Amino acid sequence: MIKNWVGFYTLSSREILRFFTVWKQTIIPGIVTTLLYIFVFGVALQDRISEIDGISYKMYILPGLLMMNVITNAVANTASSMLQMKLLQTLPELLITPLSSLELSVSFIIGGTVRGFVNGILILLICIMAGMEIRDPISTIFIIFIVSWSFSSLGLFIGQMSDSWDQLALIQNFVLTPLSFLGGIFYSVNMLPEWGLAISKVNPVFYTINSLRYATLGVSDAPFVNSMVFIVLFSLMLTILAVKTMESGKKIRF
Repeated sequence: MIKNWVGFYTLSSREILRFFTVWKQTIIPGIVTTLLYIFVFGVALQDRISEIDGISYKMYILPGLLMMNVITNAVANTASSMLQMKLLQTLPELLITPLSSLELSVSFIIGGTVRGFVNGILILLICIMAGMEIRDPISTIFIIFIVSWSFSSLGLFIGQMSDSWDQLALIQNFVLTPLSFLGGIFYSVNMLPEWGLAISKVNPVFYTINSLRYATLGVSDAPFVNSMVFIVLFSLMLTILAVKTMESGKKIRF
């Protein structure tokens, strides 16, 4: 439960303003990258892959590109903020303030969630301008929010467990990126062989993309309700993990 609302608001505001201040680095790159993906995969390859599940290929990949952008930004915000404070040795000082582990964790998570959500909404607008119709706007907004929260929590955990920028980049490049590409961004997982399909079904990114693809386009590779239940439980689990890790103080000092 939040008790120190002044401290909680101050830290949350700082985390939100931190990425808005450098919006050219935190917002513009995601937009440019998404536009490049749309052109390279959606336009250049559409002649070879006309449609999947009755949806044009360009439209089919848009929800996946949106979700990849949300995940990348949400993780990056909390992970970089946490690691920077560790390297500067300012995190131990923050821990002695009258803020509980829950208040500290949620403040950081809110910053990452806002960054992921803002980037997600901007990419959603690009998708709409590209011709994508939103089947269920409320579910779409909720999914963008809950996934932003989930991976912001994961980023907080990764940042606390990392000892250097190289280690942080290693986790992002060799864990998050493969999970994103194996989650069905550019294809239906039903096109994979049985072993590939089995791997995808235990990939949390698959359920985030699957739920958003159903909410926007009305097609999915797994039941929508199952995907929604999974991402809500996944979000709860990662939030608890982030709070408990902060509470333990593990790797706070070098």
